[in-house]
Amino acid sequence: MAHISLITGPERRRRWRDEEKLAILAEAFSPGAIVTDVARRRDVATSLIYQWRRQAAGAGFVEAVVAEPAPPSSVGPAIQVELAGARVSISQAASPALVGAVLKALR
Repeated sequence: MAHISLITGPERRRRWRDEEKLAILAEAFSPGAIVTDVARRRDVATSLIYQWRRQAAGAGFVEAVVAEPAPPSSVGPAIQVELAGARVSISQAASPALVGAVLKALR
């Protein structure tokens, strides 16, 4: 026998609290996690998890740490960006087009 769910009343969509969304995002994008498995376990559409991630990423500013300027003889990176455990270093010799492409890819 098939199972049928009947939704009555004006409310037809689930409402997710911000805390629930953040917990699901943390679980879905933790190291070794598979988004579709988390979505199935939490009974949420995979596309909705990715939508929440885009919204969270565009929600505001991220913390920037300004370091003391390095001496000109230094060969180290000019910019270092750390997101969710990943680190991207951009050297001083990088072209503006390359820097723009890297930063755009991080969005």
